[in-house]
Parts: sequence; structure tokens; C-alpha cells
Amino acid sequence: MYKSLFTASLLALAIAAPIAQAHQAGDIIVRAGAITVDPHEDSSNVKIGGVKAAGTAATLDSDTQLGLNFAYMLTDKLGIELLAATPFSHDVGTKGLGGLKLGSVKHLPPTLSLVYYPLDSKSAFQPYVGAGINYTWFFDDKLSSEAEGAGFRGLDMKDSWGWAAQVGADYMLTDNLMINAQVRYIDIETTGTTYAGNTKVSVDVDIDPFVYMVGLGYKF
Repeated sequence: MYKSLFTASLLALAIAAPIAQAHQAGDIIVRAGAITVDPHEDSSNVKIGGVKAAGTAATLDSDTQLGLNFAYMLTDKLGIELLAATPFSHDVGTKGLGGLKLGSVKHLPPTLSLVYYPLDSKSAFQPYVGAGINYTWFFDDKLSSEAEGAGFRGLDMKDSWGWAAQVGADYMLTDNLMINAQVRYIDIETTGTTYAGNTKVSVDVDIDPFVYMVGLGYKF
């Protein structure tokens, strides 16, 4: 669904007639819209007391929040951009442990990128690509009542540093107002830790989400 929405947005931008000049050096761009983090996790087996339990893994669901972009154009074609959002919340589930819902976690994934716009700055349609670095801060880790009832206590998710890549497009509606669509891949690796009685239980997870955003922007 997210890929279809993103593709449709790009096609709508591409066929529209250009009516306004796009980005130039010194411009400040602020974008806001709906942003979805869709994990494509690759989990190790759950370790119980340091021993891997065959057939087990961790899972995370997707979430949609308010996304924010802040960009500054260094030249007509190069800009630096910061991705921000309201906190994402994910349920943490398990495979091979009776489908136990382990708990929930919130995170913020600020991402700083260098972006490149290949078209002439006079074009109202402005596709771009970018790459940068991400820091994901996990907080408000909570065990579910189901997990607590099964004898688990405490939940901690380790923060993550990783790289990020993106493609996107702006279409200028006026000299200042634009429509934006973008998709990112973010490298997020974490370790979740809890305890079953006094026994440490942990799992390594490559979350590696695709991040989709559609919204409006304003150029100052």
C-alpha cells in the first residue's frame, strides 16, 4: 500500500505542468506530512541464558506519525536535510514462543542527509536523491501484561547508529508552496533485553525499515 501511494504521488507530480521556479542556494525548506515506518526486520534467534532457542525470533509492527523535514540549500542542486517526526510506537512480538506479545517500544529516528537535485532549478518538478546518517533513540520500553504474567521483567532496546538513503520529489504549486513525496531506507540495528526470573533473555534485530512520507512543504 505504501509503495503504491508513493508511486502514484510521483506520477501525479511528473505529469503536472510546471508553473513556478524551484529551489535555489540559500533557500530554507520545511515539509510536513504523514510518515510511516514499515520495519523489514531480520531477527536472530532469542537467546535464553546465552543459548539460542531454535525457531524463535522477534517481530515489530509498522506505525504512522507526523513527519517533519528541515532542509537548507547549499547550492541550487545540493542541500542538507534533517528528518524528524513525532514518536513512533511499535508492538514487539515473538515467533516460536507461543506468539507472546513481549511489549511495546517508542523511538525517534532523526536522520541527517545530503540531498542532490539533478534538474534545472527553473523546473517546478524536482526529483532528488540523498544519503546520510541516522540515530535511532528507543525509549518508553514496556513489557506487556501477557509477558509479565509469563514471568518476564524489564525491557530494554539499545539505541542505534546507521546509514540512510532516500529518493523523493517536490512539485512547486507556487513560488513557495510545494507537494512532496519521499521514501527512505534506514539501517537500524538493536538488541532487545528482558529477564525471565533471573535469566537474561535477549535478541538481536536488524529492523531496517522503509520509511514513506507524503506531505506539503514551504520554501522561505
